[in-house]
Amino acid sequence: MALLDDVIDANGGIARWNNLSRFTLHLSAGGTLFSNAGHAREFKDVIAEGSTRTQSVRFTGITGGEQSGSFQPDLITIETVDGEVLQAWSNPELAFDTGPQVLADELHLILFCGVSIWNYLTTPFLLARPDVLVEELPSWKEGIETWRRLRAQLPPNLVTFAGEQIFYFDENALQRRTDHDLFGMKVAHYSWAHESFDGVVVPTLRRSQPRRPDGTVNTKPVLIDVEIFDASFE
Repeated sequence: MALLDDVIDANGGIARWNNLSRFTLHLSAGGTLFSNAGHAREFKDVIAEGSTRTQSVRFTGITGGEQSGSFQPDLITIETVDGEVLQAWSNPELAFDTGPQVLADELHLILFCGVSIWNYLTTPFLLARPDVLVEELPSWKEGIETWRRLRAQLPPNLVTFAGEQIFYFDENALQRRTDHDLFGMKVAHYSWAHESFDGVVVPTLRRSQPRRPDGTVNTKPVLIDVEIFDASFE
């Protein structure tokens, strides 16, 4: 597909991506989903290390630097900085409560952040997988800009909060928005301030906001707010 090919090339190219196996991020994450559940500070100034090939992320420095947490589809753990397991959750379910306390449990918080960060970082290369169904949609007018769109149906063996997502790309073929459902809400997830790290282009700022039925967004509340300070790949 021409658009997907352009997008992958603009983000570093599939050959470069296929040569990588690991990533490391220095980031902060927050927003009303975090603060409403009492986690306003847990993911400020943390290190995320993970695999580019399988869904696996380890967070160091959560809860003020006192603990670490790891995400894999079949196991969530919270540990001391020395590696002692404090809590573990085997075979976690994604059936989150849709009320205001969806992330009240710290294990759920690790699951949410692990799924989110891994999917953020591996897109758009994720869309080139043979088990992802992709089709181009009519373009979208975002302010004075025209963004091209891809609808993707993600496979059931990929842990995500929405099997169907719509991705928006600007004139430079960089990802600028993703529409999906989240905890019973319609959400528009914006990404910008792209930078190149080790040959891979990464949006360093992200923000999720409620989406209206006509596709426009409410500026408040900011559900998710992510800033990536630095990134590396190997």
